[in-house]
Amino acid sequence: MDKKETLLNILEHTDAFISGSELAARLGVTRAAVWKYIRMLEGEGCEIEAVTNRGYRLSPSNDMITAEGIRRELGELSGQFSIEVVRECTSTNSVLKEKAAGLPEWYTLIAGSQSDGRGRRNRSFHSPAGTGLYMSVLLRPQLPIGDAVLITAAAAVAVCRALEELSGVCPGIKWVNDILLYGRKICGILSEASLDMESGAVESVILGVGINVTPPAEGFPPALSDTAGAVFPNRQRNMRSRMAAAFLRHFFRIYADFPNRGFVPEYRSLNVLPGRRILVLQAGGSRPAAALDIDDRCRLTVRYDDGTQEALSSGEVSVLPD
Repeated sequence: MDKKETLLNILEHTDAFISGSELAARLGVTRAAVWKYIRMLEGEGCEIEAVTNRGYRLSPSNDMITAEGIRRELGELSGQFSIEVVRECTSTNSVLKEKAAGLPEWYTLIAGSQSDGRGRRNRSFHSPAGTGLYMSVLLRPQLPIGDAVLITAAAAVAVCRALEELSGVCPGIKWVNDILLYGRKICGILSEASLDMESGAVESVILGVGINVTPPAEGFPPALSDTAGAVFPNRQRNMRSRMAAAFLRHFFRIYADFPNRGFVPEYRSLNVLPGRRILVLQAGGSRPAAALDIDDRCRLTVRYDDGTQEALSSGEVSVLPD
């Protein structure tokens, strides 16, 4: 840990002001160097209060994401992950995909914002700075391609567990990959698999998770204003680092037991579609249907109006008014 990270670690562990002279002594540097590190942290998005004759402290609303903060929250599991945090990138999935060949499993890339965030079907994912958690995790599962949807389902369960742990409110899942809170989408999940062409099995998966932790200061774009939501109405101190760690902890434990599919009953119980009338969106148009259930492979079973049934392993649906 370098001096700047050590300084941030000190500030994160107290709510009180700490004088420049005390920080200098603890870091083994001059007060001028302390000021330099403070300015560097502020330049990276850290909110620090400075008061004459009192010193420095993190603002109660500081929510800067740091690799060290995530590792601290991970506790005994921190050694399982390689964590990289960047201020901005095009898309964490795209960047991680480009360099995945030389990286270990559980390499995790987190960005403070994305200039070209992506959702399913190459839709854009609104990714402003300071309000969301945008992360991608490299996985190397031994799965047939038909079971790749289970990665997305497992991640959805992990997100719900993490959000309930931190907010006290349990979200719901709209098959296949949207997390809803109070009827609004607060999280999207995008899993992209690479195949071993000889075996036809999944060689690696880039698991992308985007969570609206708080609303953007300027509000959501008009196209999203009726559907998008956030977990918290206002900033919570260090919440994005805590949320990243909570998701990684829960997903790591689900993934360790992945062959037994112990998460499937929970995924089924959290889904909001069974019992609803829906439109199944297909290349040639849309078909109304009744959503019946989630099966043991996390497929959505539907019954069309002509009486035929289908188990959907991928695709998109919209809910019809009751």
